Formats: sequence, structure tokens, C-alpha cells
Amino acid sequence: MIRFLLKGLLRDRHRSLVPILVVASGVMLAVVFHAWIQGIMSDSIEFNARFTSGHVKVMTRAYAENADQMPNDLAITAADSLIHSLKSSFPDLEWVQRIHFAGLVDVPDSHQETKVQAPAIGFGLDLLSGNPAEKDRMNINKALTRGRLPDKRGEVLLSEEFSRKLGIHPGDRVSLISTTMFGEMSVYNLVVSGTVIFGSTVLDKGTLIADINDTRQALNMENACGEILGFLKTGYYDDEVACKMSDSFNASVKQPEDEFSPVMKSLKETNNMRVFVEYASKLMGILIFVFMTAMSIVLWNAGLLGGLRRYGEYGMRLAIGEEKNHVYKTMIYESLLIGVIGSVLGVMVGMAFAWYLQEYGINFNMMKNATIMMPTVFKARISTMTWFIGFIPGVGSTLIGTMLSGIGIYKRQTAQLFKELES
Repeated sequence: MIRFLLKGLLRDRHRSLVPILVVASGVMLAVVFHAWIQGIMSDSIEFNARFTSGHVKVMTRAYAENADQMPNDLAITAADSLIHSLKSSFPDLEWVQRIHFAGLVDVPDSHQETKVQAPAIGFGLDLLSGNPAEKDRMNINKALTRGRLPDKRGEVLLSEEFSRKLGIHPGDRVSLISTTMFGEMSVYNLVVSGTVIFGSTVLDKGTLIADINDTRQALNMENACGEILGFLKTGYYDDEVACKMSDSFNASVKQPEDEFSPVMKSLKETNNMRVFVEYASKLMGILIFVFMTAMSIVLWNAGLLGGLRRYGEYGMRLAIGEEKNHVYKTMIYESLLIGVIGSVLGVMVGMAFAWYLQEYGINFNMMKNATIMMPTVFKARISTMTWFIGFIPGVGSTLIGTMLSGIGIYKRQTAQLFKELES
């Protein structure tokens, strides 16, 4: 019977073409919308992860309790050994070391006397090892406004607004006045290689980015770091995986009562991100549910109207002696074929659009200054669910609409059928 109905659909385009195109259009929109919403929500989480928290973060227990104060006196020591252990235990993560610090930026005059000073917060990142991962992760290349990126020791990046406030240009010398991890005063000379825009008012007012080795030398933190961040190689945060890893690592710590023993926290457990992660997940679910419901109603109506318009055909079939149950079954089988064909076509076209949005995204010029803290290009994200979610409205709603319209077959009376045929 299926083969017979399929031939009928292929031969009679009036009966199949429009319904298939309607289903395909609805499924395509559902697929693209799902990928787009998922990409936007994931990017919002990812930019926070790349900038501050990682997918998981390793710190000492004492540092974790006072992380907002950037307490480098409580930093991780023997960091290289810990990194090696983490890479061995969690090979699915890419590990990086970072140092957050604060201090004064001193600008000398022509007599090497202080001309102006201003407080600043700083980031020690891996800029000179030859691995571009950190620069790409922080989007520093695109955030560069003047000058160039550091290419040798002793060079630093300043936020653009901060540099203009101090009257500094690329090539000028500055001094970082801070304290070492042992509480001693430190003065370290640097050369401004370039300026960047963060897209955050607080950070643009006074921030510098230096290579982590310069930061270690300036703060007397040899083989030490404030934080070790882990990033899943898939490129996206997975809360279930991250929580399992953090639980596994924390359970393996031999001296949990030691304030200098390491502790691992997932993104959701740092920087008050729990509310944001849960909110993003629920919001995405609500938006997708609302859109899928609306799309299902549209396709349900399409199936319902398609069945109602064919009452004359069904009346003719009943008039020549075909059983009502058989007519109803053929309606359902035919609707199922239309739903499947239209859904497959819609998924293929929708995935093509979703792939384009995932690879290239859409550049919103209105956010062009939010270069580091916010994405300028919003991309879609294709997941396993994206491949199947379109079949819910495509097959289910079309089938339900046809089933409801087909109930009218059992209400058809012979006298009424002859009256319709005469007219």
C-alpha cells in the first residue's frame, strides 16, 4: 500500500507538491531557529569562559575563597608539575595558566621622573610561546586598535582608553608598580607595543595584558600562577562533563583540609555563573518550545485543511463502496509519507543554512566595540538535536492534522454523498 500511495503522490503533484513544500519550509525554519538560538546562548557562556572562568578552573582552596581580590600570595606553586598531571588525567581538556594582578602604571617624563600614574588591573597570558590559542581565545588580534601584538619579552598591551588617558602611544615606556606573591614591592619596566578595546567600561578604563613570563618575573612568581583554566576541546561548555571532571579531581586530592591544596571548579561554580547557565538553558528551552509549538500549529492547520479540501474525493471513494476504515488509513499513510519527505527535505535545506551560520555567522556592527568581552559575530551551533528536532512538527503535526480532519469521514452519510455528487 505504501508503494501504491507513493506512486500516487509522485504522479499527482496537486496532491503532494504544495503540502511537501509547506512541511519542508516549516521544518527548515525550525532547524535554523534551533541552531541559531543554541549558538547565541552557547557563545554568551563561551565568552565568559574564555575571559575569566574556563570550562573548569583549578586554584588553591584559599585563592578560590578570595578570588575577587586576586590574592597571588595564595597562588599555585609548582604549576608546571600540576599542569602535567592535569593533562595526563584529563586529556580532553586544553590547559592554560593565567595570572591576574593589580598595580600602578607609572609614566616617566623626559627626565625619567614620574609624569603620571594610574591604577590598573592586569592579565598575564601566554602570548609568546608560539601557541596562538590564548590570543585567539581572547580575540586579541581583532581587538587590536593601535600598534602591534607583543612579539618579545618586556612588551605589553594597554586598553585604548587607558593609554589615551595617560597620553601613551605604542613604543612608549612605562613601569608597573605592584607587589610580589611574597608581599614585596615590585617595579618592572615595560614597553607598550599596542592598544586594545575590551568593550567593557570597567576594563577599558585601566587594563594591561602582558606575557605570563613577564608577569612571573615582575611578581616573583617563578613556576607559579593564580589560576589554571581548562577548556573542552569540543569548543563548547558541557555542564555535565565539567561537573564530573571537577568532582573526580576534588575526590583525588590527598589533603583537602590544606588551604594550598588545589581545587577544581566548573564554570557554573565560579563567578556566580550558576544562575546564568541555568537561565540560559531554560530560556533556550522556552524559546524553542514556543517556536516549535507555533510551527506545529501551522503545520497542523495545513494538514487539517488539506484533509478538509479532499472531502469530495473521499465521498466519491465511499460512494463506490470503499470502506471508511480503509479510506482513513490511506489518509494517515499518505500524510506520513508527505511528512517524512517534507521533513527530510526541510532538514537538508535547514542544515545548509545552519552550517553557513555556524561557519560565518552574522556580524552585528552595532556591537563593533565589544571586541573581547562580547562577540561581534553571532554564530549558530549545530548539535545532534538539530538533526532531529524538525521531525517533531514536520511529521507529528501534519499527521495529527490529517487524523483530526479524517474523523469527518465516519460522519459521511450515503444520502449526503449523492447530493454532493449531483452538485
